[in-house]
Amino acid sequence: MSRTLQSGRHKALTQFLIEKRKKAGLTQAEVAKKLRRYQSFVATVESGQRKIDVIELLAFAEAIGFDPRDAIKRLSSIKAD
Repeated sequence: MSRTLQSGRHKALTQFLIEKRKKAGLTQAEVAKKLRRYQSFVATVESGQRKIDVIELLAFAEAIGFDPRDAIKRLSSIKAD
């Protein structure tokens, strides 16, 4: 298995999170507050410098207000690197 950081799927996930956050009208700081994390945590995830696990994806989904299955569907359509 190849490294996932900076893979096509990882980039797609970060873009998905940014898209959903902006569509919800939320700032990184607002999402961070809902996650009980610092804004820099959200920034490092969105910039692709940090991977998130499934549990964190669920937390982002709850904080932003999207169905996490939509993220999985989008990532599944991208060929693995």
